[in-house]
Amino acid sequence: MARIAVEPGDQSSYLVTVHDGDRRTTHAVTVTSQDLDRYAPAGTTAERLLQASFEFLLEREPASAILSTFALPVIERYFPEYPREIRKRI
Repeated sequence: MARIAVEPGDQSSYLVTVHDGDRRTTHAVTVTSQDLDRYAPAGTTAERLLQASFEFLLEREPASAILSTFALPVIERYFPEYPREIRKRI
């Protein structure tokens, strides 16, 4: 099972590292306060939302297929069920 590490970057950007065996991928993801309001229950941190979002993504594709830089709402373009499913996970 992959290990996911989330580190805050500048303002609303985060660095997400996925360790899967001897493979490692890094992803720069932007999460705004509007994204938090839209996708997560009140009081959820961006870090927790990203953790759950990457768990969601890794169930559907390998870490190497996840974009290296993206804004969180991009997930919904590829996976329309994301908004509904992510709230269930948090």
